[in-house]
Amino acid sequence: MTRERRGRSERPDRPVRRDAARSPQPGTSGARAAAGDRTSSRRRSAIATDPGTRRTRESASAARKSTAVETPRRPWYRRPAVMGVVGVVVVVALGLVAWFTPLLSVRQTDVAGATSISEEQIRQALAVPQGQPLLRVDTEGAALRVAAIPKVASARVQRVYPSTIRVTVTERVPVVFVDSPGGTHLLDAEAVDYEIAPPPPGVPRLVTEKPGWGDPSTEAAIEVLESMPPQLRGQVGQVAAKSISDIAVTLLDGRIVVWGGTEKSERKAAVTLPLLTQPGQTYDVSSPDLPTVR
Repeated sequence: MTRERRGRSERPDRPVRRDAARSPQPGTSGARAAAGDRTSSRRRSAIATDPGTRRTRESASAARKSTAVETPRRPWYRRPAVMGVVGVVVVVALGLVAWFTPLLSVRQTDVAGATSISEEQIRQALAVPQGQPLLRVDTEGAALRVAAIPKVASARVQRVYPSTIRVTVTERVPVVFVDSPGGTHLLDAEAVDYEIAPPPPGVPRLVTEKPGWGDPSTEAAIEVLESMPPQLRGQVGQVAAKSISDIAVTLLDGRIVVWGGTEKSERKAAVTLPLLTQPGQTYDVSSPDLPTVR
């Protein structure tokens, strides 16, 4: 009985010993936890020291902040629509001020290019009153009025802010004169008869049937003169044109140069200069390749 009791009493102890054998030894789980902590810390330190990972985290953080912060709205006066309206209003206001008020008005008139025409005559033809707003000055019409002066070949009128009108004129220059019962008429390079006055020195006489603008013989004679070099043109006293193909030049010393038509005028002028060194009275250069002297 005693053994049987002992056997029964010993049986419950065996499972206890087996459980004790299976349970970890003291200190084992702590070591494993410490090793896991060290591995995690190494991973965290590696991730923290990785530049790419750090930049990724920083950009993600910045993105979260940017989405969290609301974009500030522009003030109402800086909106494009409002600024556009303000700009239009300012431009219109300035235009009204310049158009209706004397702030930008005519206070001075400058004249340039006039030598034989008085400035007073030009201002009278200009007809722009003092005090008129510059924007209301018809510059084209004013230029046409000034150009109507017979001695003016062309005119230009400009606004010079804040208060000046500038007039630039080009005067006509006489190239020939025509004798008539009414006096000596001066003609410019365009054959415009613009003045009755004594001819300036060096201006030759023109002899044609109908001298003046639009006459083919007059225009041909002037074309011949314009083609001459200064050393030859300075010797010319008269140019006569019976037709566009029959032009003759009389020099100041009385010698005559038969020119013919306007074709090959430069060649004729080049031949005439050395030909005049030969004795003679009539020099025919109508055929410049076969000139003759009589």
